[in-house]
Amino acid sequence: MKPVRLLTGILTVGGWTLISRILGFVRDVLIASYIGPGAVMDAFVAAFRLPDMFRRFFAEGALNAAFVPMFSKRREAGDNPLGFAAQACSGLGFLLLGLTGLGMVAMPALVWVTAGGFAGDVRFDLTVEFGRIVFPYILFISLAGLFSGMLNAVDRFAAAAAAPVLLNLLLIGAMSYAARSGGMVVQALVWTIPVAGGAQLALVWYAARRAGLHLPLVRPRWTPEMAQLVRIAVPAALAGGVVQINLVVGQLVASNTEKAVSWLYAADRLYQLPLGVVGIAVGIVLLPDLSRRLKAQDDAGARMALSRAGEIALALTIPCAVALVVIPIQLVSVLFERGAFGVDDSAATALAVAIYGLGLPAFVLQKILQPVFFAREDTRSPFRYAVWAMVVNAVLAVGLAMLIGWIAAAIATTVAAWIMVVQLARGARQFGDVARFDAQFQRRLWRICVASMLMGAVLWGVGAVMGPLFGMGGVRWLALLLLIAVGTLAYALFGQVLGAFRMQEIRGRLRR
Repeated sequence: MKPVRLLTGILTVGGWTLISRILGFVRDVLIASYIGPGAVMDAFVAAFRLPDMFRRFFAEGALNAAFVPMFSKRREAGDNPLGFAAQACSGLGFLLLGLTGLGMVAMPALVWVTAGGFAGDVRFDLTVEFGRIVFPYILFISLAGLFSGMLNAVDRFAAAAAAPVLLNLLLIGAMSYAARSGGMVVQALVWTIPVAGGAQLALVWYAARRAGLHLPLVRPRWTPEMAQLVRIAVPAALAGGVVQINLVVGQLVASNTEKAVSWLYAADRLYQLPLGVVGIAVGIVLLPDLSRRLKAQDDAGARMALSRAGEIALALTIPCAVALVVIPIQLVSVLFERGAFGVDDSAATALAVAIYGLGLPAFVLQKILQPVFFAREDTRSPFRYAVWAMVVNAVLAVGLAMLIGWIAAAIATTVAAWIMVVQLARGARQFGDVARFDAQFQRRLWRICVASMLMGAVLWGVGAVMGPLFGMGGVRWLALLLLIAVGTLAYALFGQVLGAFRMQEIRGRLRR
């Protein structure tokens, strides 16, 4: 079996994802500046969350957990993988067309369920209007997810990882043009979203054809293969969408406080940067590799892949989590505080960022541990764990909201993420040593944690000294970049001295 270059694949996906997330920050800065926290931005966030939620169910849930392992194993065995993919594509397209039409008709009900606090004010009608415009995005992006899954299964990671860049480029261009020409920025924003979804689908479809993955047009048929795919995909979709369900619960809680939906959205975008660059990238690369290794009965290789993926992910994630907890106000004020986004908005968003930072390692560990189950076509166990985590989230979000208000949503999301990780780790024991992290991972984990805490102390001290610079509009970007550079160098130094990682090992893996 041809081994996947794990680190190279992670860096490819992570690099493109980093570019996308940086452009996403530019997009969100423009949204915060041109529109600002308030009724219109709350309505946009709630509207866009609807297709985004269904995208997580289909593209990142069902397709990633069910289709990719089945396609990878069929390709490894030479069992007509393209015929299977063509049937899956036609069935998915048929389902999505129906879902899109139903969602647009039932949009008022969807808004009431997901943002009940909007009822009775202008935000409700705005959300319904925006939701009907953006909802077709789910059709394009889910089909793009299927083609991306095929590309990932054949170790072609670049095009699929680059596709989200198109979304952000188009949204930035549309908003900038509308602002300069005196048009309605929010209208340009919402109408560009489905167009961007079509562009993403076109990109990955073309890349798949160039990779020899040409899918013939076939009519949807119910076959034993499709029955197996659906049986695996349904619990996977529900398990993969739990994070989105938790966010919707948080949105319901926050919708009762003016601007809170916007604050949580801004905080979510900030912690999603390391999650996307590291956690999602690792999961995308790891799943097809584990599937192929298990098909080839390469248990030693599977354990090595899991352990090194976990080691790489946590070595990059834990220092990011510490930074989000230690310097959230500096990050938020520089990135978002301008135009309609004021000082009070920065303070509220920074509080949510720090709480999400505590949960960041858990969000990433989920992306590492779930493929252990999905590669074995076990989607029922993660679904059961996800249900328990969802219950914990709902109880905490609603219960704490009566005591501490909107910030209960962020606390509940973080606690639920750790509950999910504990369940995944305990459940993976049934698979034996092949599903456990090896001795090298365990030796290095505590060193990574210590190096990150030392870095956090440096960040806190330097941030306090540089405090006045963050109130100076002309130099605050430079101050933030300098603070990040100091933290990065400190972590690299402490990590190397403590043995958390070895630079020569990283260089060696990149050459192999």
